[in-house]
Amino acid sequence: DREDNDLEMQFTPKKGPSKATRAFVRENFPYNKSMFSEDRLYEKGNFASLIAVSKNSDNVLESPALDEILRLNEKIINITVENGRLGFNDLCAKANGRCVSNVILEILLDDETSITYPEHQHGSSLVFLGSALGGVVTDANSTVTSSQAVKLLYYLDNDEDLEEASKLWLRGFKALLSDEMDRKQIDVSYYTSKSKQEEIDSHTTDGFPLFIITYACAITFSVISCLRSDNVRNKMCVAVFGVVTSGLAVVSSFGLLLYIGVPFVITVANSPFLILGIGLNNMFILVSDFQHTHVNDPVPKRMAHTYKEAVMSITITALTDVLKFFIGVMSDFPSVQSFCLYTATSIAFCYVYTITFLGAFMALNGRREEGNRHWLTCMKVPSVKTSTQTVMYKLCCVGGQYDQSTGAEKKQRASNFFMEYYGPFLTKPWVKVMVMFIYFLYLASSIFGCFHIQQGIELYDLAADNSHVTKFIRKDRQHFSDYGLSVMVIVKNEFPYWDETKRCQLQACLEDFKEPQFVDRDIFTSWLDSYLSYGKDKHLNLNDKEVFLSNLPQLFDLSPFFMQDVTLTGDVIHASRFFIQTIGIANASKEIEMLKGLNAIAGKCSVASLSVYNHEFIYFDQYNVVVSSTIKNVSVITAVMLVVSLLLIPNPICSLWVTCSIGSVTIGVTGFMALWDISLDSISMIIFTVCIGFTVDFSAHMAYAFVSSKKPRPDDKAVDALSSLGYPILQGTLSTILGVSVLASSEFNTFRTFFQIFFLVVFIGMVHGLVFIPVVLTTCTCSSEEEEEEYNEKEIKS
Repeated sequence: DREDNDLEMQFTPKKGPSKATRAFVRENFPYNKSMFSEDRLYEKGNFASLIAVSKNSDNVLESPALDEILRLNEKIINITVENGRLGFNDLCAKANGRCVSNVILEILLDDETSITYPEHQHGSSLVFLGSALGGVVTDANSTVTSSQAVKLLYYLDNDEDLEEASKLWLRGFKALLSDEMDRKQIDVSYYTSKSKQEEIDSHTTDGFPLFIITYACAITFSVISCLRSDNVRNKMCVAVFGVVTSGLAVVSSFGLLLYIGVPFVITVANSPFLILGIGLNNMFILVSDFQHTHVNDPVPKRMAHTYKEAVMSITITALTDVLKFFIGVMSDFPSVQSFCLYTATSIAFCYVYTITFLGAFMALNGRREEGNRHWLTCMKVPSVKTSTQTVMYKLCCVGGQYDQSTGAEKKQRASNFFMEYYGPFLTKPWVKVMVMFIYFLYLASSIFGCFHIQQGIELYDLAADNSHVTKFIRKDRQHFSDYGLSVMVIVKNEFPYWDETKRCQLQACLEDFKEPQFVDRDIFTSWLDSYLSYGKDKHLNLNDKEVFLSNLPQLFDLSPFFMQDVTLTGDVIHASRFFIQTIGIANASKEIEMLKGLNAIAGKCSVASLSVYNHEFIYFDQYNVVVSSTIKNVSVITAVMLVVSLLLIPNPICSLWVTCSIGSVTIGVTGFMALWDISLDSISMIIFTVCIGFTVDFSAHMAYAFVSSKKPRPDDKAVDALSSLGYPILQGTLSTILGVSVLASSEFNTFRTFFQIFFLVVFIGMVHGLVFIPVVLTTCTCSSEEEEEEYNEKEIKS
C-alpha cells in the first residue's frame, strides 16, 4: 500500500512556522491527562462531535427537539467496545477525575431558568457557550431566548494504550450516528477527529473510473477527428495508438515510482489527465506533419521528414515540462512534490513512447499506405473509382488518392480552412488591430480578477459533496461561525513577571490582541491577571520576586488549569501562555486575515518574544506560502521556457514572445479563476502550475513552426504555421477539454477544480496559440533581412 494522504504531512508546508510553535508548546506545556482542557490542546485531539438543528422550530432547546438530543446523547454515552468491556466513561478525557462533559446539557438538565450567552455562570465556574450553541438570539440582558443549533463534543483520552479502543469507539459513534440521521425533530450531522483523513483515504482511487471514461472520450474524439473517407489514408488506428501511448506512459511511470516506494497522494490522480492532453497534442502534430510528406516517397524518407518537422517542437515542450516539474519537487508542499515527480516521469515516458512506440506504429501504418492497403483489413484495394463498382464498394473498399499537384495527401477541410480562410483573414491589418484591442480587453479583465482572487481551502473541499464531513462543516460554518478558535498567546522567553514596569509593558502587548475586530475583547483567559487579583485580595507584594514565586502554588490550587499555562523551573519562568477568543471567522478569507493580524501584533511586541498558536494554524500556514510558491513556480516555468526556447528555437525574438505568453496566460487564468469563484489554495496551486506549464506548448509549437517556415514574409509565415499546426492545436484542445469534461460532474471539489482550471488554461492557451501569438509574431517581424531580399528579388523577376 503506497498511498500516503496524511493531511498534515501532505497539505501543509514542511517548514511552516506553526509547526515550530507546536514543538515549543509540546515541550513547554505538556498535557496533564488528569486536567483535560480543550483550549490547551496543541493537537486536534481524539474526539467525536455532532450538531443538532431543530427541524420544526427555531429553538432546539425546547421539547420535543431537546428530548431527542438527550436520548441521542444517552445512546452515545452507552457505546461500548471490546465486547462491552470498555465504554465512554473508560475512554473519555478527564478533568478532576470526571469525564469532560457537554456542559450545555448539564445546564439544561439542571433546569437553570436563564442561560446567558456567550458566557454563563454555572455553579462556581464561568463557562463559555459560544462553541456549544449556534444561531443564538438573546435579550437585552444577554439571556438566551432561542438557539437554532447545539454542538456536542465527546473527547477521548490520548493514552497510547487506549488508542485502538478509541478508534473502535469512534467507529461505533459513526455507525450509530449514520443510523440516527433521519429524526423527526432534529437534523443531525456528525464528525470525528478521524473523519477527514478517512474520507480522503477512502476516495483516493475514485478518480480512476473518471480516468477510464476520459480515455474513452479521448479515443472516440481522436478517432472521429482522424477519420478519412479514403480507406487507405485513414488514420483511425494511429489515433487509437496515440491515446494508448499516453496510457502506457502513465502505467509505466506510476508503476516505476510505486515500485521504488514513492507515495501516491490524492493530488497525483490528476496527473493522467494532463499526460493525456500532452500525448494527444504530440500525436496530432505527428499526424499533421506526416500528411504533408510526399506519399510516393519511401516510408523512411516520409518518417524522416515528419520527425524533422515535428520532433523538435515536441522536444521543446517535453524538455520544458520535464524540467519544470522536476524543479517543482523542491516545493514546500509534499503533495506538490509527489505530483511533480509523478508528472515529470510520466511526461518523460510519454515523450519516449511517442517517438518510439507511436513512431513505429506510424511507420507500419505508412507501409500499409505505401502498399495501398485497407485501413482495417490490410488487404490491397484499388485507388481509382470506376463505374463498375457499387456505391458500397466505392465507399468501403477504394482509397489511396492524393493531391497530384503537391504529391502530399489531400488536405482536410479543417486544414484548408486555416490555410485559405483563417490565416489570410487573421493577417489583415484591420484584423490585427481588432485582435490587439481584444487582447487588451482580455488583459484588463484578467488584472481586475487578479485583485479579487480568494485564498484558502475550505475543509469540506477535500471531501465528497454527499459526505458526512461536508454536511457537518457546512452546518458548523452556518451556525457556529460567530465564535471561532481559542488562540494561545505564548510568551516564549524567560520573563520577570514580578518586575512591574516590564509586566505593564507585557500587559500592554496583550491588550493589543483584544483590539482587532475578529477578537472578543471580553473573553480573555490570563493566569497573570488572576494572580494579580489574588495578590490584591491577599495584600501580597507581587512586585517582589520571592513573594511572586512563592505564592504561585496557591494560585494553582485555586485554579488547577493555570498550572498548565506556566513553565516554572526553580526561580525562572521559562514560558507562559494566555488565551484570546476569535469571532466572526466564517470562511477561509477570514482565517487568513486573523492569522496575519495576530502574527503582526505578536511581532510588534518588543518587551517579550510572543507567538500565537492553535492546532488549526498548522493548516493555515499554507496561506503564507501559497501565493509565493505559485509565483515562484510560474517564475521557474518562465525561466526554463526562456532558456530552452533560446537554445532550440532559432530566433531569440520569437523565444521571448513564447516566454511572455506564459505571463499573459498566467494573468488570464488567475483573473478568470477569481471570476469563476475558484480560490487559490495548495490544491488549486498544483493544478494551476501544472496547467500553465501545459498551455505554453501551444505557443511554443506555433512559434517554432513560424520560425521554421520557408516563407519569407511574416504574414506568409503565420499562414504557413497555421496551415500546419492550426488544426492539430484545435484537435488537441477539443479532445483534451472533452476528456476532462467528465470531471465537471465529479462529487469531489478537487476534480471539479481541475476541470475548471484546466478548461481555462487550455482555452486561453489555444486562443494565444491560434490568435494572439501569430498576430504578435507578424507585427514584431521575425524574418531575416536575407529572406526579405530573396523575396523582393523573386517579386521583381516575376
